[in-house]
Amino acid sequence: MMGPLSYYQLYELNHAALSPMRAAADMFGLLLKNPLNPMSQTPLGRNWQAGLELFERTTRRYAKPSFDLPTTLVGGMRVPVTEQIVWQKPFCDLIHFERELERPRRDPKLLIVAPMSGHYATLLRGTVEAMMPRHDVYITDWIDARMVPLAEGGFDLDDYIDYLVEILHFLGDDVHVVAVCQPAVPVLAAVALMEAAGDRFAPRSMTLMGGPIDTRINPTAVNEMAQGKSLDWFAENVVMKVPFPHAGCMRDVYPGFLQLSGFMSMNLDRHVTAHKDLFKHLVEGDGDSATKHRDFYDEYLAVMDLTAEFYLQTVETVFITHALPKGEMTHRGVPVDLTAVRNVALLTVEGENDDISGVGQTEAAQHLCINIPDDMRAHYMQPKVGHYGVFNGSRFRAEIAPRISDFVLTHDRDRAANGASAKAPAAKAPAAKAEPEAKSAVTPAARKPAAARPAKVKPAAPAKATAAKPAEPADDLKRIAGIGPKLEASLNAAGFTRFAQIARLTVKQQTALDAKLGLRGRVAREKWIEQAKGLMQEPTAQLQASLEPAPVSAD
Repeated sequence: MMGPLSYYQLYELNHAALSPMRAAADMFGLLLKNPLNPMSQTPLGRNWQAGLELFERTTRRYAKPSFDLPTTLVGGMRVPVTEQIVWQKPFCDLIHFERELERPRRDPKLLIVAPMSGHYATLLRGTVEAMMPRHDVYITDWIDARMVPLAEGGFDLDDYIDYLVEILHFLGDDVHVVAVCQPAVPVLAAVALMEAAGDRFAPRSMTLMGGPIDTRINPTAVNEMAQGKSLDWFAENVVMKVPFPHAGCMRDVYPGFLQLSGFMSMNLDRHVTAHKDLFKHLVEGDGDSATKHRDFYDEYLAVMDLTAEFYLQTVETVFITHALPKGEMTHRGVPVDLTAVRNVALLTVEGENDDISGVGQTEAAQHLCINIPDDMRAHYMQPKVGHYGVFNGSRFRAEIAPRISDFVLTHDRDRAANGASAKAPAAKAPAAKAEPEAKSAVTPAARKPAAARPAKVKPAAPAKATAAKPAEPADDLKRIAGIGPKLEASLNAAGFTRFAQIARLTVKQQTALDAKLGLRGRVAREKWIEQAKGLMQEPTAQLQASLEPAPVSAD
């Protein structure tokens, strides 16, 4: 508070007082840009234009941007994309980016959980754009708390987790979750709760990106600031009531402008320099550089309020008590047990220069979820990127997004294959019961393929003609973790169809394959050779048994 007015009220008063001057600056800027104005192209005229635009931009309240993703590239074809709100609650909309495909595709459903930390979900526009070609993408679009009437009730961290569980139930089976930054904690908690309850709608995989799972590891300035203050300090100094005339009037919130002030103060010199450069670009007529500045800051300066209860509970749980890594976190009285996570694959992604979630904080999830099998987990640390580079930018598109896609596609296929194999014996059971002698007919064919004796295959015998197969069919290279359907097709085209070929790769051959397919060291990093050798050592009895009808009991 500052006297009889809160900072929020002073902020609104300041914004209202500057409105006439902002309108005048906009009007005179348009007058100076008019090509019929003789001053428009003079040095003095360009300086005035630049100064007026800079004043208007620095005093503006930035509205929520749009995703503006009208098309995407699928299978080499440009297709239209339609945004649809498919699920709604007072504090969240679920947006589906529906691709208008000529032929249906069975791409995995990907739920991107956007952070509820001051910025809108549109901050992840680049993330959505990169994932749409190979996935059916949904994203959580959190609502600005100052726009939610007080009558709608509160919203805290427990509600956030409830929303996630409801969304996963709404989307049904076969969903993969990507959590960017702040939601890494509630997503991990929601998955643990669903696994512990035996919920069949638990996602197939979760990807945690730059999230504060354990902020005791390599604490950043943000972590130290939160750790150094008591919860009462935050409640007294940063929680304010939404002023009139907003729809959420009288709701207790953590204002977005305070959050933005904190973000900008961490790199204030960089932001001041960026606005100086904007002035210079406008004077020099460098439209491309000015447009890039506008695009970035139109997104960066658009902020939303958070409910006070959500903000305070998050600060306490994540930054002060470290409840999740200590095993002390609860959801409505139920303990969040990360050891219950067994069937959901886990990928963690970090940035080398992340100054918000330090290196190791997200990877901590790998050490806490001890019961996830080794072949269902992976960690990647992207060199030379900061926090925002983990989910946006050129390195994200070239290095991180392909890894997420491959991980999702691999584990989408693996669970589907496991489900199919579990149903296979029941399908074969009637044939085994009706003709028990069929077992002896199949076993020799497995040991010695019919193709090895072409002279004995009679054209009049359809069963034998159908059974004739190549002596060495191609192996399913997708069984190697890290190889998805698209990469398998590329390897096949390059002549690699067998596990034995992968297992015998020399260093020189690995380098050549890297250069040819653009693998960027994945052969060694993902241990393809070791995996191929292990797959080659599977007992031949397993192969034989898979070709035989399953034994069926008499009852």
